[in-house]
Amino acid sequence: MKKIVKQVVGIDVAHKELVICLGKMFDDWTPQIYDHKSFANSTKGFLALLAWVKKNTQSETDLRFVMEATGVYHEALAYFLNENNHAVSIVLPTKISNYARTLDTKTVTDKTASEAITMFGLERKLTDWKRPDPIYKDLKQLTRERDQVVQMRTMAKNHLHAEQSEACPNPESIKRIKKQIEFFNKQILQIQSEVRALIKKDNRVKNTTDLICTIPGVGLQTAVTVLAETNGFELIRNKKQLTSYAGLDVREKQSGTSVKGKPRISKRGNKFIRKAIHLPALTTIRHSDRYKAIFARHISKHGIKMKAAVAVQRKILELIYTIYRTNKPYDPTYLNNQGAEKLLPEQTGSRPS
Repeated sequence: MKKIVKQVVGIDVAHKELVICLGKMFDDWTPQIYDHKSFANSTKGFLALLAWVKKNTQSETDLRFVMEATGVYHEALAYFLNENNHAVSIVLPTKISNYARTLDTKTVTDKTASEAITMFGLERKLTDWKRPDPIYKDLKQLTRERDQVVQMRTMAKNHLHAEQSEACPNPESIKRIKKQIEFFNKQILQIQSEVRALIKKDNRVKNTTDLICTIPGVGLQTAVTVLAETNGFELIRNKKQLTSYAGLDVREKQSGTSVKGKPRISKRGNKFIRKAIHLPALTTIRHSDRYKAIFARHISKHGIKMKAAVAVQRKILELIYTIYRTNKPYDPTYLNNQGAEKLLPEQTGSRPS
């Protein structure tokens, strides 16, 4: 009789629903999907989920809960499972989507997504998820709040411009819009003050942000956003994985001589990181000789400015990770001294002390 050596609960997380799939691996390394069910994405649903899983799995065999990092909707469940001493793994969405393409599945539903997550958990050796560092969690909330306030301020400024451009503008409307903009400016300053206060409380984070800010064009807001959105690069093992997580990886479809799609960035990743890197890239293109050269080189290949700017964004993001890993400030003469373009080889492992 076959023996079960591994059990996985694959979870496709949505705003209000959890689609669950149970799978097991036998000692002859054959996987099996054997049950499905849906639960509410709430505390009541979490309790019902655990009861159902306990009833349909073997207590003497290791059990792991696997889910994607889907925005913030998975966080409550991850915290709940962690508090109840269950093994939890949270996987980058790009890993699951790439793996799902290798399966013989023609339809894409919540059920098939949960099956792909389960199979991924059965076939791969996954690491345990750890709770985010409280400071990174707080910084993420603040940076995202600031991003929303900036968007509202931009809308108000556009509204003000439209009102002032009319033939007969309403003075009272203009006054109210200006008050809105003033209010948003105060909120942004308040959030920035809270971010600085948080960073000052943690010497480790302060040292890291100070080092990252030595990169030309990169300021405190960019450094904090990248650190907060990656939880201090907790899930990141190399630069390629980081660019994929941010959605700055290049996707290209080509087959023989008849099929040749245009290469483009996937945008299937963290939009907050992409937004944070956008302005620093434009700044370095203007003021840094190194990035001017990178931009010009890409322009000479295809003549598309935005595509060349994305290449610079990737370089800056990789450089941020490099500085985090090496714990050394940006050195503008490094390439001249080393005679090589890459600052750090692609490798895995923990950050040097």
